[in-house]
Amino acid sequence: MAGFKQYVNESYDELKNHVTWPSYAEAQKLTVIVLVFSVIFALAIWGVDTVFSTLIEQYFKWVKS
Repeated sequence: MAGFKQYVNESYDELKNHVTWPSYAEAQKLTVIVLVFSVIFALAIWGVDTVFSTLIEQYFKWVKS
C-alpha cells in the first residue's frame, strides 16, 4: 500500500511541477482542430463503408441472379 501512495504522490508532483500545460486559448484551438479532423475522418469512414456496402449488395444480387 505504501508503494501505491508513493506512486500517487510522485505522479501528482510530476503533473504539478514538471508538465507544461497549454494555455486556455491554445487548448480551445487544439480542441477545435481535433473535432474537425474527427468529423472529417468519420465522414471518410462513412463514405468508404457506404461504397463497400453498395458493392457487396450488388455482388450478391449478381450472384443470386
